[in-house]
Amino acid sequence: MSAHWISICALAGMFVLATALPVNMGVIAFVGAFLVGTLVAGMNAKVIIGGFPADLFLTLVGITYLFALAQNNGTIDWLVKLAVRAVRGRIAAIPWIMFGIAALLTAVGAVSPAAVAIIAPIALGFAAKYRINPLLMGLMVVHGAQGGGFSPISIYGGITNKIVAKAGLPLSEMTTMLASLGVNLSVSLLLFFLLGGMKLVRQKADASGALPAVPRVAHGQGGAQVYGDAEGEALTEERRTASPGNDSLMDSATDAPVEQGSRTYQFATVAGLLALAVLTLFFKLDIGFVSITIGLLLTLMAPNLQKRALGQVSWPEIMLIVGVSTYVGVMDKMGTIDFVGHSVAGLTSPLVAALLLCFVGAVVSAFASSTAVLGSLIPLAVPFLQGDSGVGAIGFIAAMAVSSTIVDVSPFSTNGALVLANAKGISRDVFFRQLMLYGAIVTVVAPVVVWLLFVVL
Repeated sequence: MSAHWISICALAGMFVLATALPVNMGVIAFVGAFLVGTLVAGMNAKVIIGGFPADLFLTLVGITYLFALAQNNGTIDWLVKLAVRAVRGRIAAIPWIMFGIAALLTAVGAVSPAAVAIIAPIALGFAAKYRINPLLMGLMVVHGAQGGGFSPISIYGGITNKIVAKAGLPLSEMTTMLASLGVNLSVSLLLFFLLGGMKLVRQKADASGALPAVPRVAHGQGGAQVYGDAEGEALTEERRTASPGNDSLMDSATDAPVEQGSRTYQFATVAGLLALAVLTLFFKLDIGFVSITIGLLLTLMAPNLQKRALGQVSWPEIMLIVGVSTYVGVMDKMGTIDFVGHSVAGLTSPLVAALLLCFVGAVVSAFASSTAVLGSLIPLAVPFLQGDSGVGAIGFIAAMAVSSTIVDVSPFSTNGALVLANAKGISRDVFFRQLMLYGAIVTVVAPVVVWLLFVVL
């Protein structure tokens, strides 16, 4: 068996082991990266560690830390009330507002993970407060971000258009943009009906932003408690200081006593969140460094109130994501990704090759950078796109663009990881499995659907 197939089989084995046993897959992936990298690929530790996604690690830590601060001081709860008043209590409108904002941000040039990092914590705060299915809310944010991601002035759109132009292929920027928006909007509409959206239509908050009282139901054990990390201890301690009966930090903002002058602190927190958006979207500063810097400034303003925020960082999810990303980095250095791509592109039937390239793009992008996938797989298709193969370049580019980005709902991608890290009112372990199952379905179904829509028809 070749080194490439050994690495692929090892990755599949990780999934099986992590699914069968309550073991963090990130730990398994780090060991896999070490064993496959040293024993199979002959790499040293420095090369293996070179695949560690430091930027993703910093982003996840910074964002979850900053929004833990915002939760603890009641800012998220306050913003939720303002937003519900803005839609006059129509709870069903909230997921679509989040979809639209995320799409707008990416359409005007935001990197998709940056848009999700800003919107997801607020959106999932809404979900916890108003009993909206957190899976529905999280997916609406991600699909919204991906829906606007291929406008001519967006990051994905600009990169894809440059690659296609460099390859000398015909290009329709509007086709790619509308294909991405249409598919993601259609999927979101389907999710809205399947995940309880119609119940929200009949649900309305009162003028204060509150819902009719319902009996409290104890939530399942969260992922932090499952993995036994510091977050579980921090949340337990936080609940001891809140009034009895609180289910989450969202509730503590309204049910528990708040320090005098906290409204000023909440204004400062909102200003920090706005600064995060401006500095990352318009000045292109690193979102991880910016979020940690803003978090530190807010912490210095009220160190006693916010002293537990670092313990609320989603360490198990971060471990999982960076571990898998490190292993995929080893596979990339081994040439396994290129091996798979060239093997697919070498097939005799152009239509089958186009379908398999869409599959490869979807599978790899579910774990790695969508931008890198687009940059590596589109050039592989140039030989049969330039010839008289019956595969239209414009349709194939649209199919590849959608199949390589719609899978970012996977908990192993940056967007999915951000949604997972900010989930509230639900077991993190359960939510991870929901995202993984949905990501697997999308990875299998989406390439076939877009291939039929944009390549075959």
